[in-house]
Amino acid sequence: MTLPPGQRPIASFPRFGLPRFAKRFPRKPDTVRFELSSDGRVVGEVGPDRWGALPRTIQLSDFHCVTTWSSLGHRWEGVGFRDFCTAFALTRACEDQLVVFRGSDGYHAALPLIDLLQPDVLLADRLDGAPLPVAHGAPLRLVAPAHYGYKNVKHIERIEFGVHPRRYRPAGPGFIFHPRARVAMEERGVGFPGWLLRRAYRPLIAPTIMRCAEALEMYQAKNHSPTTSEHTPRQPASKLRSGGQ
Repeated sequence: MTLPPGQRPIASFPRFGLPRFAKRFPRKPDTVRFELSSDGRVVGEVGPDRWGALPRTIQLSDFHCVTTWSSLGHRWEGVGFRDFCTAFALTRACEDQLVVFRGSDGYHAALPLIDLLQPDVLLADRLDGAPLPVAHGAPLRLVAPAHYGYKNVKHIERIEFGVHPRRYRPAGPGFIFHPRARVAMEERGVGFPGWLLRRAYRPLIAPTIMRCAEALEMYQAKNHSPTTSEHTPRQPASKLRSGGQ
């Protein structure tokens, strides 16, 4: 199979993210509950009952980290973002505006609505046949396979529609956050070519995986959570049937 430019497959799916978020975890990992806002005003809340009434979909897709590793062939289950927007009459927002996703760990990211309305974008609450684990975003995360992992916000607690690009501020230094972060176009960051950022990021992979794993072990011990393997080999999504059902 052919991977996106600069990516290398790994046999695991590790917990990963910016170091300053490594020790931050969701407050209520077992319950889907998040706020909706539009044009800066809270317009509603989605809890277990409303979430459970939405149409479900299943998708097989790969996950591509901006630091150049790819974990392949994961089965995501949840609600298609386009279906979600339709159900809550949120498609009226201008497609050139941003949608901001905020996690209960303090992290946030944004994508243009036009990118989020693609058929492979999900709000996922299950992964590989099991409830979404804390390591990968419980209780709810964004899955946008065409975009690098840093756009795929975990532990979602708020979704903000109608945000003007000029009013948005990323969760870290601006040069490491591309507005769209499309994997196929190697939009790893701003101001530097993708091939150069590959070289800068690769040495950071191993220590970041270790730091995130250690923080997860401490969290599980404190909360008496079962330890599950995050290193199960996956088949490439290209060898499986992809898309919703």
